Amino acid sequence: MAEKRLYHSFFIVLMLLALFLSACTATPTPESKINVRILVDGNEQVFGVSPGSTVQETLDAAGITLGELDRVDPVSYTVLADQTLITVIRVREEFEVEQVVIPFEQQNQPSEFLSEGEQQPLQLGENGLQEITYRRIYENDIEISKNPIKVVTLKEPSPQIMLVGVKAVFTPLALPGRLVYLSDGNAWMLESSTANRIPVVTTGDLDGRIFQLSDDGEWLLFTRASEEEDVINTLWAINIDDPTLEIDLNVQNIIHFADWVPATELQVAFSTVESRQAAPGWQANNDLRWRDFSLNAWVSSLKTIVDTNSGGIYGWWGVNYAYGLAPVDIAYAGPDQVGLVNQEIITPTVLLEITPFQTRGDWAWVPGVSWAPDGQVIFTVDHAPPSGVESSEESPNFDLMAIPLKAGNPLRLVQDVGMFAYPLPSPILIKSSGERSYQVAYLQAIIPTQSESSRYRLVVLDRDGSNRHAIFPPPEAAGLDPQSDWGAWAPAPLPGMNSLALAVLYQGNIWLVDSLSAEAWQITGDGRINRLAWK
Repeated sequence: MAEKRLYHSFFIVLMLLALFLSACTATPTPESKINVRILVDGNEQVFGVSPGSTVQETLDAAGITLGELDRVDPVSYTVLADQTLITVIRVREEFEVEQVVIPFEQQNQPSEFLSEGEQQPLQLGENGLQEITYRRIYENDIEISKNPIKVVTLKEPSPQIMLVGVKAVFTPLALPGRLVYLSDGNAWMLESSTANRIPVVTTGDLDGRIFQLSDDGEWLLFTRASEEEDVINTLWAINIDDPTLEIDLNVQNIIHFADWVPATELQVAFSTVESRQAAPGWQANNDLRWRDFSLNAWVSSLKTIVDTNSGGIYGWWGVNYAYGLAPVDIAYAGPDQVGLVNQEIITPTVLLEITPFQTRGDWAWVPGVSWAPDGQVIFTVDHAPPSGVESSEESPNFDLMAIPLKAGNPLRLVQDVGMFAYPLPSPILIKSSGERSYQVAYLQAIIPTQSESSRYRLVVLDRDGSNRHAIFPPPEAAGLDPQSDWGAWAPAPLPGMNSLALAVLYQGNIWLVDSLSAEAWQITGDGRINRLAWK
């Protein structure tokens, strides 16, 4: 019995102890939260979250998804406090393409061919067109920015060009022969006097690649720019006394050479190229062909002197040709040699081997080549050996050469003339002693070692290299910009003079320069002339 009472007492103690311990344990309460406000899509809502939650966690819990451009304030990693306002800013972008008119410019061009103050349209203006792509940004459907991100010119504007007559201020000079020149795509002629200006071709599309007057001064050979695909230009001839006699010679793509065949009637020779998209815009054929034509616009089939060929080193650029006194006298000049060709000899006769000049560009240097008026000598330019550490292909040295055709070796008349010397012999001049003589004019680089970019001065010397003197422009004036067809000799002395003059292109105008005294006269003033010929 005692053991049983002891058991009951122990049980009672355990129960009392359990009740005591349970009385010491706190009653559980719900987890505490904080309230935050969310402003999204124009509505505000209150959402309870656990303390320590971030903006992004709260948005995820609320089922609010952000777009790629959307943003929030405060930023997504911000830890929230009670009553924090989260603002969701919906961002979208739109792209808009607009076409905008580009207005044309108004240009006035002085012209001596109109009376003073008279105006005449040379080219009608045409607006251009641009396509502009804008990026427009919206925040909560309110546009906040509009910026251009791409501009494409669909059509360039063409300026409106008005010819405005100006008073010619130059003293008229008497002229021998006929002097024709090219200005703004039109051909004009001076005859008898520099004041007597006669239009020859006024279509405005002469490109100046070819501009040759026949020996009798009756016909002009020229090229017209073409808008046809793969056609650079076309070859034409016009009778100066009767401009209605304008002959399409059915020849295309002439870049380097076309001329009248000497001692023939209405026969022209030419060299062609193939049009290319890549620079320089052509691939030379290096050929030489000729064609006859008649007054009724008949043209013969093509005759070949030199067939299409690779042209040697840098043959893609092309060779140039020059006629002597007879149809069989044909000189050629390429980047690597000067020589002779004719219909009867298949293999060219090389007169001068030349080290090709390394231009490091999309062009090739080809020396000028010309015949003495007696047909006994050819004048050209040689690429001379370097005087420093340069390679032979990069040598800056260029010498004026005379190549006798009957006897003797090539002669170096003048050293360091520059790469663009382009020698031009005068007609035969009979001196008071009865001696038949001639001079040679050439362009002399002002900085010979930088002749590719240097300006030049016109120099004249006797055929043996003596009496060398610069005649134009004067030392205090800017030099000439060199070009292969820089001028022409007068066919006879100017009235009252015993020496021959040269017509020279200078700053877009024609100057007459006496080869003996160096006296110079400006005879045009509109600054738009780029080719001339004088016979």
